[in-house]
Amino acid sequence: MASLVLTLIGQDRAGLVARVADVVEAHGGNWESSRLAELDGTFAGVVQVSAPPSQIPALTEDLDRIEGLAVIVRAAEQPERVTGARFALQVLGDDRPGIVREVSAALLRGGASIESMSTQTREAAMSGGRLFETAATVRVPEGIAVADVARELEGIAAEIQVDVAPADETAPAPLH
Repeated sequence: MASLVLTLIGQDRAGLVARVADVVEAHGGNWESSRLAELDGTFAGVVQVSAPPSQIPALTEDLDRIEGLAVIVRAAEQPERVTGARFALQVLGDDRPGIVREVSAALLRGGASIESMSTQTREAAMSGGRLFETAATVRVPEGIAVADVARELEGIAAEIQVDVAPADETAPAPLH
């Protein structure tokens, strides 16, 4: 079986996921992993599937025929195996432009890599403004201390008034 990554985007409507799953199954494929979301009326997703190599051209053709859905099919590359500590990261603070850029830059400076991340904004109950919230799973390679990454994050947390809380090795809870 070949491993494929599908990128999906289109106007959100009922049945899109079922339609993609039907096409994958019709070509002997298996739905392995996915991240799917409705964002402001748009459906977006990334799906990892496995399929027989002989079926990939027909699978790709049939996915392209799903009306109103743009699909990119890419052969998955086997990533270099990274060892080291994983931690959950949660950020909560007043919303403003640049938070994701600053957090990701601090992680990069600390030598960390984002494995997964979810972000959202929501109304602040008491102040009437907007809050920015993120939950991420971060990997720190061997030889780099989680404490060093935490110091990079704490440096920007004070500057942008965002709480950063590295946690244990479990994946972050989904945002509400």
